[in-house]
Amino acid sequence: MEQRILEMSAQAGPLYAPTPFWAAAIAQLLPDLAPDRLHEFRSQTAPLSFFVPTYGTPGNGFDDEQTSAIEALAHAATPKQAAALRDWISGRTSALADYRVLCAGTRKHAPHLLAFSESNVGAPIEQFVFDDRVYSRSALNYLMGLTYLAQFTDLTKIENVLEIGGGFGTLGEILMQTSDGRAMRYLNVDIPPTCFFADYYLRHAFDDITHHGVADFIDGKDRNIKDLAQLNVLPNWAIENLHGKIDLFVNFISFQEMEPQVVHNYLKHIDRLAPQWILLRNLREGKQLRSEAHPYGVDEPILSDFYGKQLPNYKLVGSDAAVFGFITSDGFNSELLVFERMTP
Repeated sequence: MEQRILEMSAQAGPLYAPTPFWAAAIAQLLPDLAPDRLHEFRSQTAPLSFFVPTYGTPGNGFDDEQTSAIEALAHAATPKQAAALRDWISGRTSALADYRVLCAGTRKHAPHLLAFSESNVGAPIEQFVFDDRVYSRSALNYLMGLTYLAQFTDLTKIENVLEIGGGFGTLGEILMQTSDGRAMRYLNVDIPPTCFFADYYLRHAFDDITHHGVADFIDGKDRNIKDLAQLNVLPNWAIENLHGKIDLFVNFISFQEMEPQVVHNYLKHIDRLAPQWILLRNLREGKQLRSEAHPYGVDEPILSDFYGKQLPNYKLVGSDAAVFGFITSDGFNSELLVFERMTP
């Protein structure tokens, strides 16, 4: 089935076929779909490089050899110095900083988000425990994004959420765990093979929630969003078959890895589904250009002002990188953007 869906992806046309960034990544990801590897995809090299973010290696830019050299310094350090080194190189220091922002930000606007604790599906190499709850970088990224959104609207009124490029499904896990009995519905629209990992993750993270997976959406039939399961993972071209209305659209980082014409097409369909809110995370300076030396890049970077031009029915109500987003050590701004639909 996976091979058939990959073939359908390649034939889906230029607006849905993998863009140059992901075309270069697919060959590396396919081996991790094997039955003897899928159960530990969150500890495999290729997923960690492309859609499973970490605070420590490889996300911090240090490879295993460099990490070992830094850890060796702890042998000649005082206990306090050794602990500081371990916390820094493991990513715990950065994770704790994000967790503190989460706690402060949710106290007034979204306390229910603190009910979340991440599963260990996929054998993650990096999780941190704070106040008896488990977090990965992916989880804290989304939780801080939702916390930022909560400064503008009541999250408890949001029920139907669609995400494009949902990684391994973290947002769906957060929404289901923090729904407080609401009839939450999550749709993750993504390219193969990434959507296969999300399908696997969400099926195994929840055994008591209705789920429609990738294979359920390849028949080309039109579907109304209100008739779908609580958790849904769709191949990206199936967005054309969706009808109805969503409350929130989310894209974290993956739009910046696409070309403008592809994102324009996706946003056209999002506008058709008329969410009241749009939450984006984008690199303000744009993704690096593709070259022979840097094959994992784009031909035309997407900058922040691109979205305002592509979303005439929406107004930008919030932008943040320093608090709920992320500023890299070399000065790049991973920026959260919140758009609200304007009243006709």
